[in-house]
Amino acid sequence: MTFKLLAVSAALVGLAVTGAVIPGFCDEAAPAGPITVAAASQQSAPDFTGINTWFNSKPLSMADLRGKVVLVDFWTYGCVNCVNTLPHVTELYAKYRDKGLVVVGVHTPEFPFERSAANVQAALKRHGITYPVAQDNDSRTWNAYSNQYWPAQYIIDQNGKIVFQHAGEGRYDEIDRTVAKLLSASS
Repeated sequence: MTFKLLAVSAALVGLAVTGAVIPGFCDEAAPAGPITVAAASQQSAPDFTGINTWFNSKPLSMADLRGKVVLVDFWTYGCVNCVNTLPHVTELYAKYRDKGLVVVGVHTPEFPFERSAANVQAALKRHGITYPVAQDNDSRTWNAYSNQYWPAQYIIDQNGKIVFQHAGEGRYDEIDRTVAKLLSASS
């Protein structure tokens, strides 16, 4: 083993042990806690832009969704962390869709094989996803949200403002409570 290869190997082991992230290489790593947008700094949710294909829905816009609570879920089917969140997202959709929740999955590929519409369609079937999914192959919606992680969830209130943001797995109860609170405020 050459010295250079040994040094690179040691650096990678060190990064793995410390939990550090190599930008552009380990983008699935997310902050430990939720990112909650404070009420005073609520920003309007960006529109869905540059979408190649819509699954389970006609094309949607944030203007069309005004008056609804919206969960925007950034994911890709090749990401283990994303796949781990899908049962929770689909359960939330089933629980609240008749009460005014709209879930929009934004499938933003990390790898070239994830760009295939047929592969995305197969993943939707495999995971029982029936809510709208936008195929964001050029990362234009991803960039509009300044998103950095797979998976990431954004909860948008009835006025089109982002009121909650979380990257990574977990916080399922908090996401559920936030959606329930928003839905009860409108009824």
